Amino acid sequence: MGSPEEDYNFVFKVVLIGESGVGKTNLLSRFTRNEFNHDSRTTIGVEFSTRTILVGDAVVKAQIWDTAGLERYRAITSAYYRGAVGALVVFDITKHQTYDVVDRWLKELYDHAEASITVMLVGNKTDLAQAREVPMEEAKMFADNNGLLFIETSALDSNNVEEAFETILKEIFYKVQKQKQRSSQSNTVSLASENPASTAPAEAERRPCCVAL
Repeated sequence: MGSPEEDYNFVFKVVLIGESGVGKTNLLSRFTRNEFNHDSRTTIGVEFSTRTILVGDAVVKAQIWDTAGLERYRAITSAYYRGAVGALVVFDITKHQTYDVVDRWLKELYDHAEASITVMLVGNKTDLAQAREVPMEEAKMFADNNGLLFIETSALDSNNVEEAFETILKEIFYKVQKQKQRSSQSNTVSLASENPASTAPAEAERRPCCVAL
């Protein structure tokens, strides 16, 4: 039998951020365990769950991290963001104040995460559409203007939860593939640009590079 390490090609760390009570924990549990917990008690500490999905012909293990209440105490540290390649910034469509602070969450994210991180703005709780305070068009325009992916979800009835996580994981995967292609092309160019004169020394210089590749 193969070891667990052989069961997937990539591990992508994705963090959930946003104000307390917007539904981050239930988005996580709905995606990773297909569960929804009506008990809204806050757990203190960082939690994460994993789920493996197929992206193209690659098996991707998603490691989804949840602040689990720490946002109430502004206790989120740089360690939470370290290594993250994706982030879901979640707000509650029925509470405009949770949308108003998205800018602050983005600033914190970009202060601590890699500049290349893929970010999705998520308007949660569409099952409460009758109490909506944040127009979808407003949030979509904000996302477009800031280079973010955008989707609206409901962790309660599962609406668009799969799509949200699958979309960001696919975007991360394609970004990784493009980086690999650029790196490969860069190596090809540098090898091709070697001076063809004095063949023997050039061969000796190229060999370690080619073995490494």
